[in-house]
Amino acid sequence: MIKTANILNKRAKFDYEIIETYSAGIVLTGTEIKSIRLGKANITESFCEFNEHNELFAINTSIEEYSFGNQFNHKARSERKLLLNRRELKSLEKSIDTKGLTIIPLRLFTNEKGLAKLEIGLCRGKKTYDKRESLKEQDTKRDIERIKKSF
Repeated sequence: MIKTANILNKRAKFDYEIIETYSAGIVLTGTEIKSIRLGKANITESFCEFNEHNELFAINTSIEEYSFGNQFNHKARSERKLLLNRRELKSLEKSIDTKGLTIIPLRLFTNEKGLAKLEIGLCRGKKTYDKRESLKEQDTKRDIERIKKSF
C-alpha cells in the first residue's frame, strides 16, 4: 500500500505571483522517499537554481532522516536534482535570465505510481501593497463564506 503525500509551500502564494507551473520529478537517494511518504519534508525555505551544466536543482529542501534507517540514511538538507524535459528547462532558463523571475517549489507530492514529484512555479516577487491586497481578498472571501453558512 502506497501512502500519498501532499506537502504544500503556503508562503509561496503569499510572497510570490505565480506565472507558470511545472511538474518535475526528483532524484532521491536512500530512504528519502520513505520520509516523504510519512510527510516529514519541508519546502517553505527552498528555491530552485541552474548549475553550470544547465541542470535544475532544488536547494534548501528539508527531508528529515528516516527514523528506521541505519547507517545508509540520507542527509536532511541537500541539493536535489529536478527532472524536466529539455524544452522546459530551456524556456525556464530564458525566462529567468531575461525577466528577472525566480523558480519556487509549490508542492511536493507522490503520484499514483508512488513516484515523488515537485510542482514548481515560475514566480515574480510581490510588493507589500500586493500582499495587503491578497489579505483583503482572503478576508472578504472568509466573510462571504460565513454569511452563506449562516443562511
